[in-house]
Amino acid sequence: MTRTAQGLRTRLAGALLSALALTLAATGCGPGADGVAVAGTKGSPAANRVEPLTGAAAPRLPVTVRSADGKRVTVRAADRIVPLSGSLSEIVFTLGLGDRVAARDITATFAQAKRLPVVTRGHDVSAESVLSLRPDLVLAETTTGPAEAVQQIRDAGVPVLVVDPAKGLGDVGPRIEAVADALGVPAAGERLTARSEQRIEAAREAVPSHAGKPRVAFLYLRGSASVYLIGGEESGATSLLEAAGAVDAGADSGLRKDFTALTTEALAKAAPDAILVMAKGLESVGGVDGLVRIPGVAQTPAGTARRVVSVEDGVLLNYGPRTDQVLKSLVAQLYGDTK
Repeated sequence: MTRTAQGLRTRLAGALLSALALTLAATGCGPGADGVAVAGTKGSPAANRVEPLTGAAAPRLPVTVRSADGKRVTVRAADRIVPLSGSLSEIVFTLGLGDRVAARDITATFAQAKRLPVVTRGHDVSAESVLSLRPDLVLAETTTGPAEAVQQIRDAGVPVLVVDPAKGLGDVGPRIEAVADALGVPAAGERLTARSEQRIEAAREAVPSHAGKPRVAFLYLRGSASVYLIGGEESGATSLLEAAGAVDAGADSGLRKDFTALTTEALAKAAPDAILVMAKGLESVGGVDGLVRIPGVAQTPAGTARRVVSVEDGVLLNYGPRTDQVLKSLVAQLYGDTK
C-alpha cells in the first residue's frame, strides 16, 4: 500500500479521518428529515471531549520499549510529549496525561487539545516546529511523514516511538497499551483497554438482532478536488461496520484495496442499502442532493432511499478510547428506533 493510501486511513483523520466530534453518549442521534443523520457536537458543549481515567498515576521512567519500526526506544522523561496524530493524542489525554502534551497534530480536534500549538503543515510533520518545543518524547505512526522529518527529530536526540496504525477493533487495546508502556503507565493502559473494550462490547450488544444486515458502502468524498472513492477491504471501515451488524458493501463486492475510484459499475456491484460518509465530505458535494447526483448513486438502494449515515471527520476510524461512541452513532443511524 502506498504512503498516500495509508494516509487516507490514519493521517486522514483530517482527510480519511480528521476531526470527528462525536456526541452520542448524551444526545443520541437519528435520521433527519432528509434521510441523513450527522453525529456531531452541535448543541452539546461537552460532546467533543475525551474522558480521562480517574486517579491516573505519574509515569515511572525510564523504560525501554520496542517501536513498530523495529527500533528500541528508551524514554527517560515524559514531561513534554508530542503525539503526531489525533488518535495518539486522544490516547495520551485519556490516560490522564494531557497536561504533559506540548503540541498537537492538525487532526487532534477534541476540546482539551485545541489550545495546543499545531506542528503539522497540512498533514506533514514540521520537524522544526516539533524541535522548537523541546519535546522529550514524540509519538508517531508508521504512516507519519515525511520520513525525513521523523528522522530529523530522531537525529536531534529525541526519542520517537512509532505505533502501528489502526485497522480494526482488534487494534484498540494494543495501541493503547503501546502508548501507555512508553509513557511508564502500564497499569493505566490496562485499565483504559478494559474500559474501552467493555464499552465497545456494550455498543455491539445494542445492534437489533432482527434487523437484518444492511449493506453499507463507505465513500470518501472531496467534491472541491473531484475526489470520489469507495472503500474496500483495506479502508479500515470493515471491522466497524461488521460490529454495527452491517456488511461492508465495497469489500463484499470484491474490492481488495483500501480505496478505489468510484464508478457506476462499482456502485452497482456493491449495491449498498446505506452509504457511510464523513460530514465534510458530504458537505463538499452539496449534501444528500449532491451525493445522489454522483453517477450511479441514485440507482443504488441507498440512493433511492436517500439513506446516508454521516459522521463528522475525525474519530471514525481512530479505533481508540472513543470508538464505542462511533459504534453507537452508526447503530443509531442505521437502525433508528428499531428495537
